[in-house]
Amino acid sequence: MISAFTGQQIRDTEQPLLDAGEGAVLMQRAAYGLAQAVAREVKTRRTLAGASVTVLAGKGNNGGDGLFAAALLARRGMRATAVLAAAEVHQQALAAFAAAGGRTLYLEPGNAEELAVLCAGDDAIIDALLGTGARGGLRGPSAELVASLQELRPRLVVACDLPSGLDANTGEVHWPVLEADVTVTFGGVKAGLMTDPGEGCAGRVHVVEIGIEESLESQQPELRRLTSRDVGAVLPHPGRRAHKYSRGVLGVVAGSVRFAGAAVLGVHAAALAGAGMVRYAGPQTVGQLVLAQTPEALWEPDEPGRVQAWLLGSGVDGKEQLARAKDAAAAALAADLPVVVDAGALSLLPERCPPHWILTPHAGELATLLDSLPSTGEVAVTRDDVESRPLHFVRQAAEQTGATVLLKGATTLVASPSGVVFSQSEGTAWMATAGSGDVLGGVLGALLAQCAETIKDDDGAYAGLGLDVADRWAALAAVAASVHGRAGSAASAELAGGPITASAIMAAVPRVLGSLNAECDRPRP
Repeated sequence: MISAFTGQQIRDTEQPLLDAGEGAVLMQRAAYGLAQAVAREVKTRRTLAGASVTVLAGKGNNGGDGLFAAALLARRGMRATAVLAAAEVHQQALAAFAAAGGRTLYLEPGNAEELAVLCAGDDAIIDALLGTGARGGLRGPSAELVASLQELRPRLVVACDLPSGLDANTGEVHWPVLEADVTVTFGGVKAGLMTDPGEGCAGRVHVVEIGIEESLESQQPELRRLTSRDVGAVLPHPGRRAHKYSRGVLGVVAGSVRFAGAAVLGVHAAALAGAGMVRYAGPQTVGQLVLAQTPEALWEPDEPGRVQAWLLGSGVDGKEQLARAKDAAAAALAADLPVVVDAGALSLLPERCPPHWILTPHAGELATLLDSLPSTGEVAVTRDDVESRPLHFVRQAAEQTGATVLLKGATTLVASPSGVVFSQSEGTAWMATAGSGDVLGGVLGALLAQCAETIKDDDGAYAGLGLDVADRWAALAAVAASVHGRAGSAASAELAGGPITASAIMAAVPRVLGSLNAECDRPRP
């Protein structure tokens, strides 16, 4: 599992070493790792000797890291330029840069555009303007310089620790930000690099060890991300004597005459994701379409038989289907069953949900949900608010509803009511297509049905993640998000990285599940 921490947690972990006089050692380790990363990236494009690099250096340790790294690159044959954005820069680092033959320029009012043009043609730019302790974004000439560079689209941007203007704790972005191709971060991943919009500005993230990693392991991470091995270990796996009922039965109230495809996709995705049986409740015309795609499913419009979990809300429209969803939600609450609550069913929540109710809104639906809750406050929450601060709002929704909340997006966040949050980002932008969320609902519903009766007693894979029982539902939702994202990427890869449909995502689910099981060395059933 990948753990991400707040900037304060990183600084607190560094403090004993700083108090012991090891600050210079930490900086040299960081600078060396940064220089190595820049050199690797440049060498994929051309020879290092004679290549050019510019470091945008602010005050404090972040600027010092960048200057020391640029000095190392200059000694390896690169033409190095430093643009100093502050009068008070790290003096030892500046002296080392000058001794290595680096050229120094000064950012002043009125010359930001000129310097941007001068730097944009270099083979690499190191953004070392603001570090993890910064609050707010760039101002004055620094903001002008970065805005101009962003328009000029440099060849390669490497962020030092994190892109300047990105909040290390929340991922909130204070524009302008110079979007990085690679972010070289020190000691541990900052939480802001694993949640949008920050993750979208960070590019690929490379962690440089500086000597605090063992101490950092004792901290509770701000964010968690499951790796392929974690996902494979948590996935349900049928035993030799399994049968369709022990494999998990999922009840589905989704779709409508108007939105029949939501039911077709949700039911079929659940079947492909391993549910032993799927019982569909909906209009006859929709039921016929569902059975045409998934003849293994059952159409039970009035009183579905026993289920282990429910999927409610995808494409639900009209009084009749909404009433079915409402009845199923009440039955699930009475029987203490896990539920996936999507789209149209988000308006049917009880006053307090259990943590095994998993809400799956997109940003607009989450804004509407938060506005409907009594303790949100007088200021309305908008979709833009959620997209700007998703980590804040997904936690708020989980805390206020009592449910686990899966916020769909380029980076999917899953928040447990306890505050534990998972972040998964395995998908492709081509997954932003009609029906993609319906497929996710089916995959998640199938996993809930298969794990509903064992998750509370399973001390194996979940205990290995260090999770309390109540937080295991969030981990399972993160597994579903990961499978869904991987399926989308796999489907697009088969088309040379081209566009895909929800049906293509769905078709790739069994292959993804098989590869994840194989990675964990699980025997075939």
